[in-house]
Amino acid sequence: MTDIAQQYGAELFAALRERRTLTPLIARNPNLTVDDAYKISLDFLARRQAEGEKVVGKKIGVTSKAVQDMLGVHQPDFGFLTDAMFVPGEDISVEDYGLIQPRAEAEIAFILKSALKGPGVTEADVIAATEAIAPCFEIVDSRIDDWKIAIVDTVADNASCGVYVLGEARANPNDHDLPALKVTVTKNGEPLSEGYGSAVQGSPAAAVAWLANTLGAYGVTLEAGDVILSGSLVPLEPAKAGDVFEMDLHGIGRCTARFV
Repeated sequence: MTDIAQQYGAELFAALRERRTLTPLIARNPNLTVDDAYKISLDFLARRQAEGEKVVGKKIGVTSKAVQDMLGVHQPDFGFLTDAMFVPGEDISVEDYGLIQPRAEAEIAFILKSALKGPGVTEADVIAATEAIAPCFEIVDSRIDDWKIAIVDTVADNASCGVYVLGEARANPNDHDLPALKVTVTKNGEPLSEGYGSAVQGSPAAAVAWLANTLGAYGVTLEAGDVILSGSLVPLEPAKAGDVFEMDLHGIGRCTARFV
C-alpha cells in the first residue's frame, strides 16, 4: 500500500498545484478501502508540509445523513487544515488559492483552548475544551473529475477541503443550545438555504467528539489552538468568481465569503 499511497498522494498534490482534476481513484482501483484512503491523505498532507505548510486544525465532512447515503457510508470523514487554507478577511481569489470547482458550506467552527484525545471524549468534554465557536464558511473543492466521488476519493483528497473563512464573532458554547443554532445563507443577496446545528451528527459538539475519538485510535490529538470545522449545516453550493455568500449564525454573528 505504501507505493500506492505515494503514487496517489503525488497525483493529488500535483492536481492541487496545477489546478486540474483526476479520474476517480475508486474507478482506477476498486479495491481501495477507507483505511487506504487515509494513508493516501497523509501522503498528500506530507507533501504540503514539505513545502512549509503547518497543520492548524481539522475538518469533519460527510456529516449529514443525505451525504452519507449518497456515498454509501454511515459515519463522517475528516481532513486536515493548514495555515495556507486559512483566508484572512472575506475575499477569496479562486486563482491564488488554487481552487478548481469550489463549493461553499456554512459551518460552526470550534476553537480549542485545551487538547482532546480519544477514546472516551464526550460532547461535554468538547464544550469544556472549547475557547469559542465562530461562524465559518468552508470552501470545499475536489481534485476529482466533476465531483464524481466515492468515499475513498473524498477521504484521499483531504476530505475535499479547499480553504476556510472565519467570521469575526466569537461565542462561548456554554451560552448556546448548539443543536438549535440556526444559520441562514444568502448568495449574491438572494436567500439560498438555512439549517440548524442538529444537522451535524445531532449536534456539532457530537461531531467534534467523534473526530477526537476517531483520531485517538490513530494516536492523533486535537491540540489546544486547533480550529475544528464541525460540518456543514446546509447543502453545499457551487461558487465562482463574482459570487458573494453571506451567512448569519443567529445569536452569534455573520461571515462573508466573496469570490474574486
